[in-house]
Amino acid sequence: MRTEIQQIVEGLREVGYVADQPIATAVHLALALEKPLLVEGAAGVGKTEIAKALSKWLDAELIRLQCYEGLDLPTAVYEWNYQKQLLRIRLQENGVDHETLEATIFGPEFLLERPLLRAIRSDEPPVLLIDEIDRADEEFEAFLLELLSDFQISIPELGTLQAKNRPVIVLTSNGTRELSDALRRRCLYLWIDYPDPGKELAILNLRLPGIVATRAAEAVQLSQRLRGERLSKPPGVAETIDFAAALDTLDDGALVPETARAALGTLIKDAQDLAQLTGQRLEEILAPRDDLEGETPTK
Repeated sequence: MRTEIQQIVEGLREVGYVADQPIATAVHLALALEKPLLVEGAAGVGKTEIAKALSKWLDAELIRLQCYEGLDLPTAVYEWNYQKQLLRIRLQENGVDHETLEATIFGPEFLLERPLLRAIRSDEPPVLLIDEIDRADEEFEAFLLELLSDFQISIPELGTLQAKNRPVIVLTSNGTRELSDALRRRCLYLWIDYPDPGKELAILNLRLPGIVATRAAEAVQLSQRLRGERLSKPPGVAETIDFAAALDTLDDGALVPETARAALGTLIKDAQDLAQLTGQRLEEILAPRDDLEGETPTK
């Protein structure tokens, strides 16, 4: 098993994702047990990237359903091709009884596939990403239970459609509302926290391979320190990457408060948080400290 987990670590790194052992173990179990994987954590810690990296590593199609309040079945699962049905009715309306006509127009060829139905009807097993499930309504969450437990979808006019090939299902949640116990029981669970300095450096160097080592260290240090502040929206890893790239664009010297302020919009995305970091506070945060605990930045 250790060999398989290590292969996952190495495989995901090859496609640009730095996975530690807990992440690789969760992915290994999801693949081996054919169970959906529910990934929770703060915004920007790399939850969605797991599914993207998996699809690249497995060479599988990524099918993404972005959840939001009011998400309904026609958007997420299927709807009927009404224009095509109407055309068939007009062509067959003479001499065809009602029951025969109804059976004719409610067939698979009249379905318009949306992400969930497309995932279970795929000829090759895809990676299905159900992103930010906590933003969807509880009614939609309840609908998902059949898919998550039995890999099937029930359509009243057609019956139950089983998955041709079981998709790899990854659900993400930012915790904006509590998910039901029924959904949680159907999934394996993974919590992702903000990375430690060493892991964040590794991610940054992997995503920006040409960045100077000291620049990467400066970006990671500031992100790590800002997460210790009382901010409403702490910077995620994606913001650290943007900040490092901005520093490279703005100045090639050591990080000073003026440069940090100029690039702060890549790290901070909230007006009150920006106001909190004005003046002397940002200089205090930037003051030299040994945040990386002996980690030596590498190019």
